[in-house]
Amino acid sequence: MSQLVTAPSLKEFFKALLEEVIRRQRVAVAETTEFYLVNLLADFATTDHLFSKGENGRNEQEPLAMLYHRSLQQQRDERIRTLRRLGDVSLYQAGFFSGALREGPVGQDYYIQMGGAAYAQVADLAPAAGFAAVYRELCAKFRALVDVLEEIAARGLVSNGASGALKVYESWVRTGNDRLEQVLVDAGMVAPKGMPN
Repeated sequence: MSQLVTAPSLKEFFKALLEEVIRRQRVAVAETTEFYLVNLLADFATTDHLFSKGENGRNEQEPLAMLYHRSLQQQRDERIRTLRRLGDVSLYQAGFFSGALREGPVGQDYYIQMGGAAYAQVADLAPAAGFAAVYRELCAKFRALVDVLEEIAARGLVSNGASGALKVYESWVRTGNDRLEQVLVDAGMVAPKGMPN
């Protein structure tokens, strides 16, 4: 049985969840970076923002390499938007779809490298008074933030019932990921280390 989200808004829900996971994983981020991440999570909660409509009307994901290639052909402002999208999509997918990426043709590391590099370029192109510091922090802490989003995704799957919990359990068995194990421990599905099963 899925749990009802009781937060007044999706952004408040993600803010509380993000703060909890960041604290648990001991990842320090600036308040403006946290604000950016909350907005990213809320925006990508609807597939219309994560995917674009293809010619056949179906949702499609533009390959990261194509986004990067397109950015090279653009003027500064458009290039910033495209690179920011590349970073955002990379971060979200590397965190929320880490299991699928591990089994895909390009792994999670590809998304981490592409996204981190995109944010670094946005920081270099962005005005000094703007969000350049946010993009620098996103670049510097990209892998740690992927881990944060991976835990958020796992907690969401577990709270949505048995099929989601089974996916998290199978991913944990396959990878031995400590964060996934902690999610399962917190849900009462596996015993903590050192405790009898």
